[in-house]
Amino acid sequence: MIYETRADWLAASRKRLLFFGMSGLGKTHVSSMLRSAPSGWFHYSVDYRIGTCYMGEYIADNFKREAMKNPFLAELLLTDSVYIASNITFDNLKPLSTYLGKPGSHSKGGLPFEEYMRRQNQHRQAEQSALMDTTYFIHRSREIYGLPHFVCDSGGSICEVVDPEDREDPILKELSSNLLMVWIEGNDDHTDELVRRFDRAPKPMYYQPQFLEKAWLKYRVERGLKEEEVNPDDFIRWTYRQALEHRQPRYAAMARNWGVKVAAADVALVRDEKDLTSLIASALPA
Repeated sequence: MIYETRADWLAASRKRLLFFGMSGLGKTHVSSMLRSAPSGWFHYSVDYRIGTCYMGEYIADNFKREAMKNPFLAELLLTDSVYIASNITFDNLKPLSTYLGKPGSHSKGGLPFEEYMRRQNQHRQAEQSALMDTTYFIHRSREIYGLPHFVCDSGGSICEVVDPEDREDPILKELSSNLLMVWIEGNDDHTDELVRRFDRAPKPMYYQPQFLEKAWLKYRVERGLKEEEVNPDDFIRWTYRQALEHRQPRYAAMARNWGVKVAAADVALVRDEKDLTSLIASALPA
């Protein structure tokens, strides 16, 4: 770790953090708070980088594919009379999640499983590249903008694209040598709330291929469904809680081998940079 002790962290003139954990536990909220702090923090969002740099063309092409089904829009596109692009922000990643889609019945808005897996693989490659870009943005934030501190807001699926038990994992080695990796750990109550929130509005996510293939097979066998009979939202809901359980030990291994952990309940009490500095200090050895 780049800060071995509490004293190292508190004395550092350049503080660098990476938050990881399930979406909805405060990563983006705390990162945005630091971005507004007067001491000068650069906020690097991995999901934003994925959606703009690495998958922006895929997303725009998907919009154009739909637009070409409309004769009026098709004519405008073919004559370069309109411009179609996504409007991804740190707080609105819907264009990315919409592109990833959900597997299942076409009549219910689903994708063929093969196409769904192809897009999942695109996301995996994009996420790995975006994570490796973090070091570049650390230097960029200091050299161009003169900001001394840096926070990386990683996606919930970071644990799916690294091997936390491999001490030679290239992504984790790169990240941990440049930032303090901090797991925001939820509890059972948080899990239940995340599931309820997801159940109200199920959204596409990235999953590890082996996990997803097993879930797809198990779901259909249990219900006796063919691929084209699967309700996409029902499958995603069914898969989500299992994904939380699947990710928890992977997050724990990342914190154990590569960083530290803080409780989501404590993060929820953070009001300013001073509070966060103290919370991080309490997670480090004295």
